[in-house]
Amino acid sequence: MDRLKGKTALITGAARGIGEAIARRFAAEGAVVWVTDINPAAAAVAQAIGGRFALLDVRDEAAWDAVMAQVGRLDILVNNAGITGFEGAAAAHDPEHASLADWREVHAVNLDGTFLGCRAAIRAMRPQATGSIINISSRSGIVGIPAAPAYASSKAAVRNHTKSVALWCAQNGLAIRCNSIHPAAIMTPMWEPMLGSTPADRAAVIQAFVADTPLRRFGTAQEVAAMAAYLASDESAYVTGSEFHIDGGILAGAAASPE
Repeated sequence: MDRLKGKTALITGAARGIGEAIARRFAAEGAVVWVTDINPAAAAVAQAIGGRFALLDVRDEAAWDAVMAQVGRLDILVNNAGITGFEGAAAAHDPEHASLADWREVHAVNLDGTFLGCRAAIRAMRPQATGSIINISSRSGIVGIPAAPAYASSKAAVRNHTKSVALWCAQNGLAIRCNSIHPAAIMTPMWEPMLGSTPADRAAVIQAFVADTPLRRFGTAQEVAAMAAYLASDESAYVTGSEFHIDGGILAGAAASPE
C-alpha cells in the first residue's frame, strides 16, 4: 500500500462521495493528500486521513492560485468536483425549458473547474516534468441525457479536454499524464434523496436503477478510488489520454442511455 509514497496529491470535491473515497485511498497508498472542497466538512476528512485541507471553489481562478501557492510541488491532481444541477430547488433542465443561468452554473463547476485545475496542475508539475492528472467525467459524458443535457455536455467536454491536455503535455516533452474516469451509477450520498424513505422503497428503487446494468448493482466509491490509485501511480506510466469506464458493463450493450 505504498504505491503513492513520496507523492503529493490534490483532490477537489473531496468532502464526501467519490472524492472522499479517493482521498482516503491515496492516503492509504502513502500520498500527502490535500483535501479540497467548497464544503468546509472536507476538513474532517483531511483530519481523519492525516492530510491537509483547503477551501476551494473550483470556479474561482484566484482561489486556484491561492491554493496552489500553499501546495507547492504537486504530483497528482484529481478534478472530481462536480454538480448535476439538481442540488437545489427543482428546475427544468431539459433542452427546451432549461434556463441559461442553470446551464452556465453546471458548466462553470464541471467544465471551467476542470480547465482551471488542469492548467494549475500543468504549471505546478512542469518543474519536475512528471505528474498525473485524473479527471472525473461520467457515463453521461458518453451518452445523452434528455432531462439533464447541461450535465451530459459538461462531462463530455471533460472527456475531450482530458485528451487535449494529454497531447499538449506529450508534445511539450512532459511526462505529465491526463486520463478520465467515467463512473455510472455509483452509490454515494448524492443518490440518497432519490432512493425512498423506507427499506422497501429503497430496495425497489435500487433495483429499478440497475435493471439495465449487466452486473445488476450500483458501483462503490471505493471501486472508483481503486482506478484512480492506478492512474495516479507509476504503474500507469504509459497511459495517457485514455478513458476508463466503471459502469457495470452498461456501455457494452444497447441500454446505455440513462433516463
